[in-house]
Amino acid sequence: MTDLANQRRLAAEVMDIGVHRVWLDPEASKDISAALTREDIRKLIEEKKVGKKEIKGISRGRARKVDEARAYGHRKGHGSRNGAKGARRPKKEQWMKKIRALRSQLREMRENKAIDVPAYRKLYRKAKGGEYRSRAHLKAHIEQLKGKEV
Repeated sequence: MTDLANQRRLAAEVMDIGVHRVWLDPEASKDISAALTREDIRKLIEEKKVGKKEIKGISRGRARKVDEARAYGHRKGHGSRNGAKGARRPKKEQWMKKIRALRSQLREMRENKAIDVPAYRKLYRKAKGGEYRSRAHLKAHIEQLKGKEV
């Protein structure tokens, strides 16, 4: 078989691709070896004896599978973590999530007349001071106060 390196190079330049993406029809190797100019190569491209190979992509199939597993909760153990404990869920974000929940709970209770305004203010300040761990803790504390009042 003849060496078609020069024709391959010319075809790559004509089609503006890399030499490894040039496809040469094995049946037409005689015609291709006869082609010496860019014009000859263009003619062969028109006749579909020389063409482009598809670009090889990088499959994301494996990555999608791993992402799915992580969304499910797998592959998140200690060995898979980088950074400090607070880097994954900052203290401030934790606080914001908790205080917003507590304040909305207090607002709701005040509007529903479950607590009066002075009690609301007192509980609001306690929440701000970090006394309650969660909404459930706040509710338990309020129930306890109501038990003492009766």
